[in-house]
Amino acid sequence: MKGVLLVNLGSPEAPTPEAVKPYLDQFLMDERVIDLPYLLRAFVVRGIILRKRPAKSAEAYKKIWWDEGSPLLVISKRTQKKVQERLEIPVALAMRYGNPSIESGLKELANQGVTEVLLFPLYPQYAMATTETIEVLADRLVKEKFPQIKLTKFPAFYNKPDYIKSLANVTKQGLEGFNYDHILFSYHGVPERHIRKTDKTGKHKSVKIVEGAYCCKPGTPEAEFCYRTHCFETTRQVIEQLGISEDQYTLTFQSRLGIDKWLQPFTADKVTELAKNGIKKLAVLTPAFVADCIETLEEIEMEAGKDFKENGGEEFKMIPCLNDDDQWMDVMANWIKDWSKN
Repeated sequence: MKGVLLVNLGSPEAPTPEAVKPYLDQFLMDERVIDLPYLLRAFVVRGIILRKRPAKSAEAYKKIWWDEGSPLLVISKRTQKKVQERLEIPVALAMRYGNPSIESGLKELANQGVTEVLLFPLYPQYAMATTETIEVLADRLVKEKFPQIKLTKFPAFYNKPDYIKSLANVTKQGLEGFNYDHILFSYHGVPERHIRKTDKTGKHKSVKIVEGAYCCKPGTPEAEFCYRTHCFETTRQVIEQLGISEDQYTLTFQSRLGIDKWLQPFTADKVTELAKNGIKKLAVLTPAFVADCIETLEEIEMEAGKDFKENGGEEFKMIPCLNDDDQWMDVMANWIKDWSKN
């Protein structure tokens, strides 16, 4: 019997420092998020970051928290429900950090008699801090606790035509009535070394990352797990779908942490720069996320929007993520149906 496990990042149980602290500890102690040796990672996370960050993050979560709970979790549950309605096989939901856990999701499916699971990370672009960490944990859990389950991993879908069409459609809807001057494609940032670590070919070791240019040629082996190339490809295909000219958009990376060299340009810097350079109406799209969350609702819509207006901008528009858009739900269900027929 086949089943599906949809997996997203996760969220604290409540917008309080007490709830945020264990969530951040689980998240930041993941060796694929902060990829330092354990003792050094523990010193940085537990000795420095977790002293002040939970209170600050809790305040951010309070700004975006819904009556039903965390927006990411609420939207993910809606997604699971809608996808399930379109399928005849069981669909479970899990979060990499917090609850419901990947272990509980696998257990839910196993209790229904499922012996073959499609692991479906809800990340369009592949990265070691997102897709890879989900896959590694799921592999370990299957080996240790669910040996009766065969695991199949759904690949990164950053360039799948149906995904691009859905993203372009949601973007088009979000832009209706907004006569923008410029569009920012803001992706979650990662340290440059993560790009090299996920490269199975070793070619990235000699590749110089040049701002605004591809580091890997799409379709090559080195591009298969290159997050940066995936971001460039998603952007290229969406602007082609929407007919956006080269001078009307910019690709940036948000949410950097620490002093390491991260992918650039940085979203926060570019938002300010565009405002100071005379852009009055700015739209921002966040294609690294399929569901709105703290990184889109607080970091982009609230904080970036505030920065834009404080530096001379007039109108700021954040385009909602795919969320539980019906066209996107159809796409996901059709992908799963194709898998289940094999």
